[in-house]
Amino acid sequence: MTAYSELSAHFGRIAAMSNAIGILQWDNDVMMPKGAAGTRSESMALLAVLRHGLSSDARIGDWLAKADGDESLGAWEKANLREIRRVWTVDTALPSDLVEASSKAISACEMRWRQAREEADFAGLLPYLAEVLNLQREIGRAKGEKLGLIPYDALLNDYEPGGRSAKIDVLFDDLAAFLPGFTEEALAVQARRPAQAALEGPFPTQAQRALGLRLMAALGYDFERGRLDISTHPFCGGADNDVRITTRYDEADFTKALMGVLHETGHALYEQGRPQAYINQPVGAARGMSLHESQSLLMEMQACRSRQFLAYAAPLMRESFGGAGPAWESEALWQRYTRVAPGFIRVDADEVTYPAHVILRYRLEKALIAGEMALADLPAAWNDGMKTLLGVIVPNDRLGCLQDIHWPSGGWGYFPTYTLGAMTAAQIFDAACRAEPAILPGIGKGDFSPLTGWLRANIHGKGSLLTTDDLLTEATGRPLDAAVFKAHLRRRYVEEV
Repeated sequence: MTAYSELSAHFGRIAAMSNAIGILQWDNDVMMPKGAAGTRSESMALLAVLRHGLSSDARIGDWLAKADGDESLGAWEKANLREIRRVWTVDTALPSDLVEASSKAISACEMRWRQAREEADFAGLLPYLAEVLNLQREIGRAKGEKLGLIPYDALLNDYEPGGRSAKIDVLFDDLAAFLPGFTEEALAVQARRPAQAALEGPFPTQAQRALGLRLMAALGYDFERGRLDISTHPFCGGADNDVRITTRYDEADFTKALMGVLHETGHALYEQGRPQAYINQPVGAARGMSLHESQSLLMEMQACRSRQFLAYAAPLMRESFGGAGPAWESEALWQRYTRVAPGFIRVDADEVTYPAHVILRYRLEKALIAGEMALADLPAAWNDGMKTLLGVIVPNDRLGCLQDIHWPSGGWGYFPTYTLGAMTAAQIFDAACRAEPAILPGIGKGDFSPLTGWLRANIHGKGSLLTTDDLLTEATGRPLDAAVFKAHLRRRYVEEV
């Protein structure tokens, strides 16, 4: 075997183990009984250590050195070597006992978070979360020393390869300055609309699920390679060619769960559209979380909150819930789905105020990793930030700092990719619609194939062939530009109203 084929086979084994971990994690979050938490924690920790042993194997360095001189390799294979080297460099920074300790701490913290969130009990979560945070700091320091990065950037690099907080600070400071004034402007425009009639419930969970499945199919989700379930926190997970999504239902309001399903479907379409020839190789992976979040927000915010989509979906909603009257007309539904209303919950936030939720979390997690803030002070700092950025008074920690699973699950450095993703989504959708005029008319008829076809060719099917900046520039003609996102917000919430 050549050095490259040795690497390919080795990383195929790593992918197989990652797939097993992915399904176990999905089961942990969706199906597992509470009494199994301890046993599952041990299993997940062992698998994490075994996978780390494979990805930090000393032979990888030798294989890379030999494969670098192989002139027979094509562009995909050379990009795979680049991605393999990135993974190996990061993973060799961590000792196996740190990987094991982190996995166990995360499993315990995730289970305690579920109870703490329900009871609005941050004090009960504090010791578990402190252990996760301390280990994340240690991981960030170890990776940072290997990569020449500050600890936070080393953690960010796991989710956004090449991402740096210095660049994000500039983008987010600009948005934080823009959003309060623009939010007031959008609210003033919105206040001039006639009052909306209420959508009368209840909305049975089974009817909501059926509608969600129908719209997932319209978007192009492949049910032969995935499924829809219920979890405390909506997510997309699973394994290669087994891409599972979850949502949560409220029988008093179907609109949130439905958009949650469409959001996670955007993630799933990206996973299902990855290049099959390299599905078990690093080069076949999605190109970082800002692009991943762009695909979910592109579907939810750009496509499925458009007038075209709601003209198509309104009759389906009426059919599903027996709705009748002005509140069920497509224009009324569009106004409902584009309503700006500063609130407590990130996943339920409108497109205008959503970035403020992320900016707050980003600033807090950066300070916590750097040791500039005590974890015990998180609830107060969170509540102060919500008042400053969104003008809301948080009544309890369930609606405040306990609402997200990311920190209990070890996802430190993940949050900024949400708003980077929103900006990227606007830029990609704008480019797609300019390149393919059939996209918006197709959405109006429930035909997403012009859009998904363009995305498969220009984003999904590229895997990690290119860096994030190069992929975005190739697909849209420019690097990430906040002006495109601002222009989109102004068109939708001020000019088109």
